[in-house]
Amino acid sequence: MSNIIDTLADASPELARLRRRRPEAVENAELTFTALFEPADEGDVPLAWRYGVAAFVAGLTGLPTASAFYRELLEDLEDQAPGLAEAVDAAVARGASDGPYWHGDFVLFGDVIGEASEQFAAALDFAHLLVVHPKDSTAAVIGHLQTAGWSDNGIVTLAQLIAFVTFQLRVVHGVRVLGGVDAGGVQRASMSGRAHGVADPGWEPGPRTLLPEVVAPTKFVEHSLGWRAWVPSLDKSEFTDEHRDALLKPERIDMEYFRLLARDPEVLKARTLTDLDIFYNTDGGLGRAERELAATVVSRLNGCEYCASVHQGRAKQEGGDAEAISRLLDEGVTADLGTPLWNALRDAAVALTHTPIAFSQQHVEALREVGCGELEILDLINSAAFFNWANRLMLSLGAADVPKRYR
Repeated sequence: MSNIIDTLADASPELARLRRRRPEAVENAELTFTALFEPADEGDVPLAWRYGVAAFVAGLTGLPTASAFYRELLEDLEDQAPGLAEAVDAAVARGASDGPYWHGDFVLFGDVIGEASEQFAAALDFAHLLVVHPKDSTAAVIGHLQTAGWSDNGIVTLAQLIAFVTFQLRVVHGVRVLGGVDAGGVQRASMSGRAHGVADPGWEPGPRTLLPEVVAPTKFVEHSLGWRAWVPSLDKSEFTDEHRDALLKPERIDMEYFRLLARDPEVLKARTLTDLDIFYNTDGGLGRAERELAATVVSRLNGCEYCASVHQGRAKQEGGDAEAISRLLDEGVTADLGTPLWNALRDAAVALTHTPIAFSQQHVEALREVGCGELEILDLINSAAFFNWANRLMLSLGAADVPKRYR
């Protein structure tokens, strides 16, 4: 059976078999793709817009095979969206940037797309933010989407689509490098840093935008954090059997984050099952603490205080070096983590998080030198890639909140 990631990665039979040591992750990443790009019901997000946003994300990320794949899907719908593929090409050229960065310009695409597609232009504004500087997300960004005509269900699907593609491309690239294909890295879409934009795009929260009272963390912390949504979650009374099934655990209906993602239940279920296999399938491969380390490194670099707070704790619970993890939170991703293994894992996770992706044969060789086999390296790729998905959802759909007991 064909698999999109295997195909785009040009994975050898050996690597394809190795990926299936994490069978639920492989199967559910594919099911996520199907739910997002081959839905039984397009709902509020037309197929052409889905393909166009994905082609834009792939173009910014710098993977030619993936760019061509999504662009071909878009070209197949030329009769439904004439000229959209060319407009996306122009948007990629405008938005090419090195990331992740914080407190940077917002790049806008309305004049590239044209007034007739204000809603799609807003999707590209949102996608550029999520791909290159997700830390700069605010409630006003949600207001921008809502003002442009995006429904709440559509916003959740759009955020999932963008975040999923950032995960998918990092797995594709990592597998290509692990297999010796494109060992020199991706085509860099930008050699000059950040694309020019505006410091303040003038967006404001809309009438439907939630503005919960939160106390934002001022640093990366080693205690638990709360999280509050900017997009209305489903009310418990609205949950169908499909929504409840997507939660996997009944108690998650009491969690705002899961009630929000349940607006697209098929994607939520597949995403959660992907997550569980990547981090909890301990049939060989990388240790649990090291997978959680990768999640923490990615979250620290992307600026997601919530995810970093959760996964630094899990890394410690699994036996990770608490002092090294504290240094990572305090000093950032250049901190010395104490051992050659952890420093090599850190370097690889950082390279996988950069846009365009910087992971190369050099990182593979460094991991091998500290004792990592092929499955351990694949686990590192999966773990780092997944938190490029998770961070973008947490940062774009709501805000971290310091619980009262820690204020």
